[in-house]
Amino acid sequence: MKFIKEYKEGDKIFDIYLCKHKQSAVTKNGKPYDNLILQDKTGTIDAKVWDPNSAGIAEFDALDYIEVHGDITSFQGALQANIKRIRKCQEGEFDPANYLPVSKFPIEDMYEELLIYIEEIENPYLQQLLKAFFVEDQEFISRFKKSSAAKTVHHGFVGGLLQHTLSVVRLCDYYCKAYPLLKKDLLISAAICHDIGKVREISLFPQNDYTEEGQFLGHIVIGSEMVAEKISKIDGFPVLLARELKHCILAHHGEYEFGSPKKPAIMEAVALSYADNTDAKLETFTEILENTTDTGWLGFNRLFDSNLRETGLG
Repeated sequence: MKFIKEYKEGDKIFDIYLCKHKQSAVTKNGKPYDNLILQDKTGTIDAKVWDPNSAGIAEFDALDYIEVHGDITSFQGALQANIKRIRKCQEGEFDPANYLPVSKFPIEDMYEELLIYIEEIENPYLQQLLKAFFVEDQEFISRFKKSSAAKTVHHGFVGGLLQHTLSVVRLCDYYCKAYPLLKKDLLISAAICHDIGKVREISLFPQNDYTEEGQFLGHIVIGSEMVAEKISKIDGFPVLLARELKHCILAHHGEYEFGSPKKPAIMEAVALSYADNTDAKLETFTEILENTTDTGWLGFNRLFDSNLRETGLG
């Protein structure tokens, strides 16, 4: 199998891919065509079917596995597949493991490290809360390990939510050493819980799309509600501690314009928002560099509001 990341402009494409998205459209001249997104474990590529009614294009839907024939071209600096023939594939013709992007780090190893941080929490109420999610709730654990951290921007792969969470926890652990006034148990607990709402905001692969609950509420509100529900079952959980923890979750995007319902009001919330933003931005930059073969300036990026470039030092 030739993976999407291996293609370059001018190549022929002839293999089986997951059709992650399919949308029919019409050109300015009124001619119908199909927009597709093809996916394998290395990433996605936009594809066009300019003659969807031709004899070589079989019937298929989004989330079907399809064998495609066509050419790799470039449009506005990004690779694009022009598809001329499509055949819908049946089970046994493909290995599903080849089509789901997965974290480069072993999922079980990352989860074990996260559990070590939980064991080190000294506050009995916070540790009981964390164990209610990450030790006792098997359905939550399964989804948390499989979830992505985003639909597209960063950590958009199986295990992405776990990888992002662990990275944020590590940063917060460092902050606690550098700034002793930080309440470590609160900050580490908030870091572990800050994105748990994403297990309900975003569906699992292969869809990896926003759920109806996610569209209505978003992961910040969902996560705060999930924490509140678990806290309600813990006798004697301190009211102020519960408010501080939920505040950290609600404020972790830092600014109203970034979707944060609250701005950070306590030191731990400030630290969490910076840790979250740092990991999201640096992982995004990492993925940009790993998914390009270009050298020199890479073009303007809206997230960074800048023209990006790989560092010249080897």
